Amino acid sequence: MAPMLGAAGHELVGVDTDIFAECAVGDGALEIPEIHKDIRDLELEDLEGFDAVIHLAGISNDPIGNLNPALTYEINHAASVRLAQLAKQAGCKRFLFSSSCSTYGAAADSDRLTEDAPFNPVTPYGQSKVLVEQSVAKLADGEFSPTFLRNATAYGSSPRMRFDLVLNNLAAFAMTSGVILLKSDGTPWRPVIHIEDISRAFIAALNAPRKLVHNEAFNVGVDSENYSIRELASIVKEVAPACRIEYAAGAGPDKRSYRVDFGKIGRLLPEFKPAWNARLGAEQLTNDYRRHGLTLEEFEGPRFKRIDYLTSSISAGRLSETLRWNRERVLES
Repeated sequence: MAPMLGAAGHELVGVDTDIFAECAVGDGALEIPEIHKDIRDLELEDLEGFDAVIHLAGISNDPIGNLNPALTYEINHAASVRLAQLAKQAGCKRFLFSSSCSTYGAAADSDRLTEDAPFNPVTPYGQSKVLVEQSVAKLADGEFSPTFLRNATAYGSSPRMRFDLVLNNLAAFAMTSGVILLKSDGTPWRPVIHIEDISRAFIAALNAPRKLVHNEAFNVGVDSENYSIRELASIVKEVAPACRIEYAAGAGPDKRSYRVDFGKIGRLLPEFKPAWNARLGAEQLTNDYRRHGLTLEEFEGPRFKRIDYLTSSISAGRLSETLRWNRERVLES
């Protein structure tokens, strides 16, 4: 998102605690000014002078959220609401929150879900996103305008690669082992979207007239990109035909299953023009994995699995149990 915002003419300052600074694949990261802080520690002066805040930070997926639900709510909910309050107090006009289609959780029917569908999150991660939307919406007024972008499941290459995303994971396992391994029975539905298209959606919302996005939620994705996990595995096999599809021992249905309607963002934000589909994404991923020489050992190691990286960093004393830097150990190293 950072290079795309820069190319669109926006002046950027990042905020990051840099826990995953050692988890880069290749190069391509954009150097921008950075406030090196945990979002729990931001103060009013850190937000002063900015026109908008794009809030992406948080515990990033369901397994990590389940590891310590209380910590997930502290970071993903309480710290996010506090950030919005500080942004409003500092005079920021726009607040774009990176929400998730996981707020729909276990869909009650087979219809594609619009933004008016009831929330039904099944994990602390999904629940925290719902709570932020509900809390921050109450802050909206004539000066402060929040927008909630409910992203489909991300995929695609990026400098700090994540392998805990379904298409990224299937492609990585295929390229390093020759097996496309499904950890569920393949029947759950999941909408997917390339990280570049997520970035396009945020830029479109940022540039849109206030009246179109004020206190509004948008499902971020493309109608044709709702897939069953089994279909995503088949797409990877088309790209890597020498690989075979297998199911993990005991693979059963995943209760997270939902198909999503993305008509609203297309109608109200015509600047949003997605450029990717899952087939193109699988081709990009497999080509990049091959180019970087990704090995099975790297793929299955802690460096690129967020939950393993965090737990190993805690065990090594680099991070505390609350995911704060252990300053004494950091200074020693």
